[in-house]
Amino acid sequence: MPPVVVNHEYWTMYFDGSLTKKGTSTGQVFVLPLGVCMRYIVRIHFPSSNNVAEYEALINGLRITVNLGIRWLDIWDDSQLVIDQVMKESSCHNAKMAAYCREVCQLEDKFDGLEVNHIPRCLSEAADALEKWHSAESWC
Repeated sequence: MPPVVVNHEYWTMYFDGSLTKKGTSTGQVFVLPLGVCMRYIVRIHFPSSNNVAEYEALINGLRITVNLGIRWLDIWDDSQLVIDQVMKESSCHNAKMAAYCREVCQLEDKFDGLEVNHIPRCLSEAADALEKWHSAESWC
C-alpha cells in the first residue's frame, strides 16, 4: 500500500503597520485556500515606531490565525527588517524589537507549517491599503 499523502492547505497572510499623524494602525489580509479574503484592522493606542507597528501587525495576525485554528500559514510583508529579524538573518539591536521577535517565535510554535517571506511594497498593496484606510478614519 502506498504511503498516505496529506495535502496541507496554507492560508496566506499579508500584513502591514504604519505610523501616521493620526496614530498607529495595522492591517492584515488573510487569503483562504479557496481564495476568499478576510480583512482585519487593529488600532494601536500607545506611542510606537513604524517597526513596532510592523511587529504588532505580525503578532496580531498570528494571534488571529491561532484563534481561528489555522495550522498552516504563508506570511508576506514588505518590512525587510522585521522579516530578517524573525528569520534570524539579522539581530535585534533594540530590547523592544528583541521582545517582539521573541513573541513571534513563541507564536510560531503553534503552527505545523509557517513560511515567512519578504514581498516588495508594490505587491503588498492589499494590507497597505487596508492599514491606510484605517488610519484615515476618525476614532472615538
